[in-house]
Amino acid sequence: MRNVTQGTSFSDFDAVRLAVASANNILDWSHGEVLKPETINYRTQKPEKDGLFCEKIFGPVKDINPNDSKYKGIRSREAAVDKNGELVTKSIVRRERMGHITLAAPVTHIWFLRGTPSAIGQITNMTVKNLERIVYFASYLILKVDLEKRDSMLADVEAEYEAAQAAVKIRYEKAAEAEDADVKALAEARTKELDELAENFEVAREQLNSLQLHAMINETDYRKLPDEYAELIEVSMGGEAIKGLLESIDVDQLITDLSAEAETTKGQRKKKILKRLRTLESMKRAGISPVDMCLTVLPVIPPDLRPMVQLTGGRFATSDLNDLYRRVINRNNRLKKLNELKAPEVIRRNEMRMLQEAVDALIDNNASRAGRSVSTNGQRRKLKSLADLLKGKQGRFRQNLLGKRVDYSGRSVIVAGPELRMDECGLPKMMALELFKPFVIGRLIELEQAHNIRSATRMIESGETEVWDALDAVIEGKYVLLNRAPSLHRLSVQAFRPRLVEGKAVQLHPLVCKGFNADFDGDQMAVHLPLSDAAQKEARELMVASKNLLHPADSSPILHIEQDIVLGAYYMTYDKYPEHKRRAYSSIEEAIFARDQEIIQWQSPITIRFRGQVHETTLGRVLFNELFPEDFPYQNEVMNKKNIQKVMALVYDMYGSETTAKIADDLKNMAFEYATRSGLSMGMGDFPEIEGVDAKLKEGAEKTAKISEQYEHGFITDDERYRLTVDNWFDINNQIQAIVTEQFSKTDTAMSVAVLSGARGNAGQVKSVAGSVGVLADTTGRAIELPVNGNFLHGLPTLEYFISTRGARKTLVDIALRTADSGYLTRRLVDVSQDVFTIEDDSLDDKGFPMYRSDSEDIGIMFGSRLVGRYLAEDVKGHGKHGDLVTKEMADAIHEDENIKTVRIQSVLSTPNLNGIPAKSYGIDPATGHLVAINHPVGVIAAQSIGEPGTQLSLDSKHTGGAASISDETSTGLNRVEELFEARAPKGMAYLSQVSGKVKVWEDGDHYVVQVTGADVQPVEVALEGRKAQVASGSTVLAGDVIASDKKG
Repeated sequence: MRNVTQGTSFSDFDAVRLAVASANNILDWSHGEVLKPETINYRTQKPEKDGLFCEKIFGPVKDINPNDSKYKGIRSREAAVDKNGELVTKSIVRRERMGHITLAAPVTHIWFLRGTPSAIGQITNMTVKNLERIVYFASYLILKVDLEKRDSMLADVEAEYEAAQAAVKIRYEKAAEAEDADVKALAEARTKELDELAENFEVAREQLNSLQLHAMINETDYRKLPDEYAELIEVSMGGEAIKGLLESIDVDQLITDLSAEAETTKGQRKKKILKRLRTLESMKRAGISPVDMCLTVLPVIPPDLRPMVQLTGGRFATSDLNDLYRRVINRNNRLKKLNELKAPEVIRRNEMRMLQEAVDALIDNNASRAGRSVSTNGQRRKLKSLADLLKGKQGRFRQNLLGKRVDYSGRSVIVAGPELRMDECGLPKMMALELFKPFVIGRLIELEQAHNIRSATRMIESGETEVWDALDAVIEGKYVLLNRAPSLHRLSVQAFRPRLVEGKAVQLHPLVCKGFNADFDGDQMAVHLPLSDAAQKEARELMVASKNLLHPADSSPILHIEQDIVLGAYYMTYDKYPEHKRRAYSSIEEAIFARDQEIIQWQSPITIRFRGQVHETTLGRVLFNELFPEDFPYQNEVMNKKNIQKVMALVYDMYGSETTAKIADDLKNMAFEYATRSGLSMGMGDFPEIEGVDAKLKEGAEKTAKISEQYEHGFITDDERYRLTVDNWFDINNQIQAIVTEQFSKTDTAMSVAVLSGARGNAGQVKSVAGSVGVLADTTGRAIELPVNGNFLHGLPTLEYFISTRGARKTLVDIALRTADSGYLTRRLVDVSQDVFTIEDDSLDDKGFPMYRSDSEDIGIMFGSRLVGRYLAEDVKGHGKHGDLVTKEMADAIHEDENIKTVRIQSVLSTPNLNGIPAKSYGIDPATGHLVAINHPVGVIAAQSIGEPGTQLSLDSKHTGGAASISDETSTGLNRVEELFEARAPKGMAYLSQVSGKVKVWEDGDHYVVQVTGADVQPVEVALEGRKAQVASGSTVLAGDVIASDKKG
């Protein structure tokens, strides 16, 4: 290891290469052998000599003066010295100087033994299970066989058997010649004796044949071997056996043999050989010897990386690694002693196994080691090993090396800032003062209000008036970045101009919430200050919220026009008074005056001249249209959520991002005003009594009773009864939904305004409150056949209440699990795609990728919409030429032309360039609407675009009011996305037996029926429609066993 303290920069390298360290490497790094398990002397508080914190090995605890007389002469031998024999004076070396432990017996490295795939297993062509039997002293490994002696022994055994056979035959022939001989009895005795001879011969031959090189032999069989057989072989156990096995491998020869074998084999065997070859060739290329996967010397990491600190009260807190190292040293020293004493093999073997387990625990202390014990401390807490310190979110790489804490940042709870402009955020004064402190100090000194940094700091601490004036001056024109975790895509970090506010909460513009996926229920956000001019320019030109109005995944508007804004706009524009007499007005002012005099309402029908044209409309709609430029088409319809989004998309297409941001701000202000003026509030009376629900529930109950009756008479199976019952209740549910929607839409209450506008709630929730909750799912996603017939308005009976809570709890658990899965999927997608950039404008070699009209019909997306923003790879007759951009108009024309079945477009899938992709193969950048820029990180954007909505994707099948509907067991949502990217064969749901018992299988029409009959229970039947039975008639199954596969056919 290079000495990093001697003027070397930490960034002074191009790449990091990981390799297996040999014993010589470890000894080169080491500055001495750790012989004792002690850490520090509790009386003197100094490290013990030759212990885990020894100053001679690892360096001084405190910086020392080399001129001090006590380091002259004989005492200097007890101080640390470097490779040149110079005295080490700096205590920082305790972060880099390593030690070592010389092991009394070789130990197998657990990463190479139990990794996936097992490196040792691949090299030796042995299974992990067999390797573990050797490593943990359950079986012997044959390292040497005297083949000549074994073959001669085989020949001797055969000759002996033949001679004994002949002798028996002669003896019985002579005995049969006697006059009083019982021939029958003699014949039986002869056969019995010959059989015994044959059996003994077979045992002896099998024993000799089993003595193959690198074969395993368990302890019992080894003890049963005759002494002369045991002399033929040399056996070993534990790490020593694995070391001997790896030493015997000639990597070059094995690569040659496997290469030749790979050419003559095929199928799974060839795959296995190629995997072995890949591992061996990698090791050869890296110059790694297989024997290095067994440890004879164990490195001891520097003591400052496994510290021991004194707590108040004299007690010590120590890193878990010290406990794990102590265990290794104790067992190693004990084994050394046993070896010196020439202790019995069984005692030494047990100590070697314990040493192996101690080293395993030090390197990777995970419970997954086939049920082996895990090292714990006194409180039964699992100790953190070296692997635990490196891996995962809290590991060294992700927590410390990639996840840094930065200066000039703060975090606080967010609240809505309704009076902010779109590119502004409200920054608490105290937070702003702390963030901009150096700039404020600079300003105070520049204005000569403070003479130096210290006096300026004192002014800031005392909160003088000049300080706030200076703060106002320095934040002028500056931008800050706001970030909300988890940062799923680039819109999770946006730039805003800070506006100083009172209080301690950060104020956020309501329209930008969607990009951050933020709401105001206690969410927190981090504030970062870009320091350099270049960083400020980037924030101002690229990251400001008003310039990021389109989603980078699909060009959809990112403006968060929802809830109160939708409610206000809907209230202004809906037909509340169709029965009012239509009045005519010549101007907006005249109509507003009439409204003030209560002659008309905002929603009353009027005829009015507006921008030179006469419209039959309402005053609310005229005021809504006043927000838009003169040439914008008049919007004379009810502004619900869907229509507002259409209007804003049209505004963006016509005027661009700057005007859109201004109009969105004006719309927000107006909608908030009119939502407040409406005085809408919700009460129990806003939910009408729905007529016809009870009749439908009664109809459903009667049908369910008939289905149960059919089951009791044996006409249908239990599985069919369940399915028919649930289908019946789903059907009744849908009918109730239709009744509720029809009657609810005719009412004019606060709740109907909220739901019909799209501001809050939906028809399904109204049905649960005023109609019937319906069918819910259990924890596995299977529909519970007992529906919740009550509603929340009148309350639920006890049983239905608990069924309902179960569904609610499942939803919360699903969301928590989904978030973690989605985050992990995004990490893996970014990992594989992060080096994909646009590297050139166009590729002449791009042959194009065909888009089929039939595919669009299958997936339910319009053919034209799949072509928008792409470049043609060949001419489309009557519509466009090769290299033309497919505009929305061209795409619509192609969509209408039924004769066009296929369009070939330039695509990232068809470009031959391996270093990156051409801009025209990617097409239009969804975030800007223009051709994607060169050097654009399209790979990361693609990964984020799939990962970000992952949390909203359903983990199980379709939900209807909290219940999974009966559908086939195909994967949906995140699971399906993972199957596609991992290229896994899709897995469906297997049928498991509910009870233990005997199986009977028969065919019933086009499907199989499996019946399981158990003791003291009714026979359980399952109809396997389109499934394959995994059990045969007459077999026995236990509860939970698979009785049918998920494979069709």
